[in-house]
Amino acid sequence: MVLDNYDPKTREPEIESYWEKEHIYAFDQKSDKPIYSIDTPPPTVSGKMHVGHSFSYAQQDFVIRYKRMKGHNVFYPFGTDDNGLATERLIEKTKKVRARDMPRDEFVSLCLTTLEHELRPQYLADFRRLGLSCDFSIHYTTIDSHSQKISQREFINLYEMGRAYRKDAPAMWCPECNTGISQVECVDQEFKSSFNDIIFFSGQEKLVIATTRPELLPACVAVFFHPTDKRYSHLRGKTAKVPLFNHEVPILEDTRADPEKGTGLVMCCTFGDQVDMEWQKAYNLPIMQAFSGNGKMTAIAQKYEGQNIREARKAMIDDMKAQELLIRSSPITHTVNVHERCGTEVEFIKSKQWFIKYLDMKDHMLEWGRKLHWYPDHMRNRYENWVGGLQWDWLISRQRYSGVPFPIWYCTKCENPVLAKKEDLPVDPLKHKPPIEKCPSCGSTTFEPEKDVLDTWVTSSLTPRLAIELMPEKLWPKLYPMSLRPQAHDIITFWLFNTTFRSNIHYGKNPWHDCLISGWALDPHGKKMSKSKGNIIEPQVIIDKYSADSLRYWASLSKPGDDANTQDKDFVTGQKLVNKLWNASKFTVSHLADYDGKEEKLETMDAWLLIKLNKAIAEATDAFDVYAYNQARASIDIFFWQHLCDNYLEIVKDRLYNPEQRGTRERHSGQVALYHALLSVLKIYAPIIPHITEAIYLDYYAEKEKKKSIHISAWPTVNDKWNNPEAEKAGDLAITVLADVRKQKSERKISLKTEIPTLTITCTKEEEKLLSLVLADLKAATQAKEIAFIRGENITVTF
Repeated sequence: MVLDNYDPKTREPEIESYWEKEHIYAFDQKSDKPIYSIDTPPPTVSGKMHVGHSFSYAQQDFVIRYKRMKGHNVFYPFGTDDNGLATERLIEKTKKVRARDMPRDEFVSLCLTTLEHELRPQYLADFRRLGLSCDFSIHYTTIDSHSQKISQREFINLYEMGRAYRKDAPAMWCPECNTGISQVECVDQEFKSSFNDIIFFSGQEKLVIATTRPELLPACVAVFFHPTDKRYSHLRGKTAKVPLFNHEVPILEDTRADPEKGTGLVMCCTFGDQVDMEWQKAYNLPIMQAFSGNGKMTAIAQKYEGQNIREARKAMIDDMKAQELLIRSSPITHTVNVHERCGTEVEFIKSKQWFIKYLDMKDHMLEWGRKLHWYPDHMRNRYENWVGGLQWDWLISRQRYSGVPFPIWYCTKCENPVLAKKEDLPVDPLKHKPPIEKCPSCGSTTFEPEKDVLDTWVTSSLTPRLAIELMPEKLWPKLYPMSLRPQAHDIITFWLFNTTFRSNIHYGKNPWHDCLISGWALDPHGKKMSKSKGNIIEPQVIIDKYSADSLRYWASLSKPGDDANTQDKDFVTGQKLVNKLWNASKFTVSHLADYDGKEEKLETMDAWLLIKLNKAIAEATDAFDVYAYNQARASIDIFFWQHLCDNYLEIVKDRLYNPEQRGTRERHSGQVALYHALLSVLKIYAPIIPHITEAIYLDYYAEKEKKKSIHISAWPTVNDKWNNPEAEKAGDLAITVLADVRKQKSERKISLKTEIPTLTITCTKEEEKLLSLVLADLKAATQAKEIAFIRGENITVTF
């Protein structure tokens, strides 16, 4: 049998269609095999698959394909996260609408329709094209009724536990997105600003206070100094006049005022940061709001009302200069919290919000994290650092238009919350009536619905349940806790942490056993990709130019948790492997047409190859077992390129082509080695480059093994019958001799096919004995008519 030509542009899509048609990756609900279940990351539908997706999802797929070949019944669902702000903004952009300018139900309907008919189909097609081995028939979206029901149910459970509560309090706020956000949605970013020394007055005395936020002056409610700071002890009990606005505020002392920072005097504004909130609560200070939720200055800002924060900051600095209230303004670069979705500086605004109480669980959180198996292990530090830095309960309400509704109504008279009945879920309070007619607290018969929606992470933190509850309930105990959570390192604090918390709070156990963490795909210069930098590399372009397998091969070059530069040379390397594997397979299969599958005594070089194969199998298996797919790939790379292609194929050719001179038994021995070597090479490469390996397997091995796909065939195992230390030593010596001959011919600019009348090998008696076992193969490979031996300690070759 001769393999046809292989063009990945046509063959890869054909193979993907074959997998789909034959249900190769379907989860078998009736199987007795051990289950390996994956909490597949549901990618955010905010455009199309990006190269970071292809990097991370390929790496998880390596391991999952391996587990399937090892005999597991793999539960590998695929969901999409499409109820978040990113999706909402994408709809606004693509449809050229603004949610705030439309009736809410019309905008929600537009989102759902666009997702179902336009965005999600292409998104799923991108992931299929990468060659993921998901069971795409097990599918959820975080906005579908199935997910809404589970999300609302677990919110009600949290409320009944006393862990979900509503509070009118200062909360993190994004002025650009006009919504409250949680600590987990904040990232640090550097900004250029100024450090301003401004003058307050206490009577006639000038007090200098340093600040980067002069726009908060209208919301200044106190001035603080440290109790041990003798410079200001005479101010105890006095007041200070706020510049530009002239209202008087108390001067107070507190240990949280740092005497070494600035001038030692600190203004407390409602609200600039966490300390401001602590001071306001501790000293019962008034709350004054300098700007509204959309980032515009409020009426208390007087002449600055309506300006945005940056405009007001500049205007106030200019006015203080003019009124000689500004001593100096020094340019600085400082780090501030920004909303990770839009990059806008985070503010604190007092509003009614829903929270999940979890600060009291920090010790438990650390314990849960330590029970997980982390790959790589050091990624647990990110989890623990996040837990140690938690300052807020989880703010879960969002002032958005599309999302999972809170299942709550409020009594219009006493504001008593009324929750939906679990059997009625999912509900939308804007469309549905509350389950009671009278408020149990005050008897009122009128209610108003909650208009806010749940933070998308409230639903996404339940992905294990969203997936397993698609199955019959009798399977849930076998699927949960799940085997694996694969994800990128940047969302350990978002997704992994919150899922761990939710699982333990609701179900008293960790959601999975293992966590496989991937890094970021960076641009060729090691920089983070962004549209603003113009350095976006699209995986669709890479696949079209090279192949999906070459893209996946690039992803295998990085170990778990490491970032990787996206470089053309790596895709070229991957495509070279695809081409080499096809050509080596064509050669091998062309010589196996009459192979009968019978085993017999092996020639020494054939035994040598299978010993090296045994080692590659053992190394790859051990590596995959600990999620070190990069090490598994490196092991099979060495075997395939060096042992099989560079050396063995050149050695065995003479026996294959000339059975009349070399003997049919010797040829058959070579066939045995080639059959097993190529089959194992294909199987070990299969998790990483699944298309080319499948194509070769289907064209030759599928009929032999009676399997529909290499990906549901058995993983290769070490064959103890192949162990032969003497053959390995002899083969290694033969390779040393062959390499030396090649080197000398190259240096002398002699063709490798040039015949050598006599090849002289200097070696020990033991080495001569070993080399005599491979003499015929060595003569053929080196083109030597005769081989002579002379004694010496260091093996050398002359001709």
